[in-house]
Amino acid sequence: MSLLLPSEPRPKLAVLGLDGLPLGLARSLGASLPNLRRLAEDATTVRAELPELSPVNWTSFHTGEGPEAHGIFGFSHLDPQTYALRVTRATDVACPTVFDRLGERGLVSRVVNLPNTYPARPLRGMLVAGFVAPELNGAAYPPFLADKLHEAGYKLEADTSRGRADLDFLLSELRATLNSRLTALDMLWPDLAWDLFVHVFTETDRLFHFHMDAVLHAKHPNHMACMRFLADWDHALGRFLTRYDALPGPKRLLVLADHGFTELKTEVSLNTWLTRAGLLSLSGPPQDEWDASKITPESKAFALDPGRIYLHERGRFARGRVEPIEREGLLGRISDGLMALEYEGKPVLKAVHRGANAYPGATSDQCPDLVVEARPGFDLKAKFDRRNIFGLHGRTGTHTVDGAIFADSHGARPERMRDVGRIILQHFDITE
Repeated sequence: MSLLLPSEPRPKLAVLGLDGLPLGLARSLGASLPNLRRLAEDATTVRAELPELSPVNWTSFHTGEGPEAHGIFGFSHLDPQTYALRVTRATDVACPTVFDRLGERGLVSRVVNLPNTYPARPLRGMLVAGFVAPELNGAAYPPFLADKLHEAGYKLEADTSRGRADLDFLLSELRATLNSRLTALDMLWPDLAWDLFVHVFTETDRLFHFHMDAVLHAKHPNHMACMRFLADWDHALGRFLTRYDALPGPKRLLVLADHGFTELKTEVSLNTWLTRAGLLSLSGPPQDEWDASKITPESKAFALDPGRIYLHERGRFARGRVEPIEREGLLGRISDGLMALEYEGKPVLKAVHRGANAYPGATSDQCPDLVVEARPGFDLKAKFDRRNIFGLHGRTGTHTVDGAIFADSHGARPERMRDVGRIILQHFDITE
């Protein structure tokens, strides 16, 4: 045997991400979707980090840490001086990633469509960023990969703005992104020059947000159209699993979703509630749902999507006037008031957590003072242009904290998303 070759093959770990897929629904759909049935047979669930959003949870997965360490608390990032909101991005991640730590050991990662990895950062391997990735040139590493993907017609994301009201268009868009994910799989997998391969399908999340009712109810007029798409999606899962099955050992497969999903009862506007409680006021009509610039100095608190509440404290925010002596009283008043909130005679919230307890040791200026956890079926929002606390705005499905699918060919049973990242590190004997 050549001294230049290792005596044993390096173990390969493949991770299949199924954004927004709950185990209960996976088992139900598995009756007609054979590849999904295979994945769900021995699966369990993993609890989402709070808040139960993709950037928070996929970042917890790919760092092995919670929001208190990685600093991602939602889709939006607020400038405390200007009150400008922007989309959270990979450069906001405040700790090393799993890919960084593997790279330090000479191990290679290949990554397809992982949310909150835009702009693509250098790593030992290759990466195609997922949602939110506005353009392809910044979404791929090494940079030459963007040209290859562009030549292949790679589509980063479906147009859900138009698709929410046009199912045929949405399904066409989702089929295009599904094919793009398979294109990237065919590019990055075959040479097997990798140790970790992460591949995320996000199409279920997009479909469930706008057509969960059609998926769940067989008598819905759009049910069969959704099921035909899910059959195509299941075929794509089969393409991935066929490649995994052909791998020489030793090998391991992890399958996970970042959060669960359920049918929507109503959206819940926290900023509207704060306004009616006399705790938030705006200096004029907001230009759009993201316009936090109108928050007045008199405001005691405001919310950011989905359920993050911030006291408008002096010294923390440019126009803040809340004094330290007011802090405990305001936190108690908001918590008690929200826990009493009802919709059609039933409680809306499961819990209101203190930020310091939910995220111990957090130092980020984005860490909320309160994080609100809804009961299943209630979708917390913090738009600045909403007038009503309750309402439907084109969605029929919403995230849940519990119920996300998880399976491991080696039998691990993580408690929450950060633990999945730690499983990867432990698999490669990285314990420091």
